[in-house]
Formats: sequence, structure tokens, C-alpha cells
Amino acid sequence: MSSSSRSRVLDLYKRLQYLGREYPGGPEKFRQKCYNAFKRQSGETDPEKIQRAINLGEYVVKEIQALYSLRKYRAMKKRYYDDK
Repeated sequence: MSSSSRSRVLDLYKRLQYLGREYPGGPEKFRQKCYNAFKRQSGETDPEKIQRAINLGEYVVKEIQALYSLRKYRAMKKRYYDDK
């Protein structure tokens, strides 16, 4: 694995760990799932497969951010609008 892919993987792992603090199932469950997913892929040496895994991880980051934004929107909507 090249140093640039290694740094991207580490950055992705750190971002996922940071985002997992507020995950609905609990931070520890998310942290363990994330750790297991990265551990499964740790022996990969093919640069193309590593790139696909990084792209998938970045997609997951965007999905988690969208989940949090939706949760904030729903809370704000509930706070300001009556459901009549």
C-alpha cells in the first residue's frame, strides 16, 4: 500500500470514528462495526480494490452526515410546526 493510500485510509477511519459518536445504535456498536470492517480489509494489497474500498467508505461518511442532517431537520420541524 502506498503512503498516500495509507494516509487516506487512516483519515477515513478517523472521520468514521468521529461521526460514530452520535450514531443511533450507540457509539460503541458503531466503533466495533467500523473496526471489524477495516480489519477485514487490512490484508488487501491490490491498489484498485483499496481505491474501491476508500470510495465506499467516503460514501458511508456522506450517508451518515445525511442521516444526522435529517435528524436535525426533523427535530427542528417538530419544534416549530404542529402536527394537526
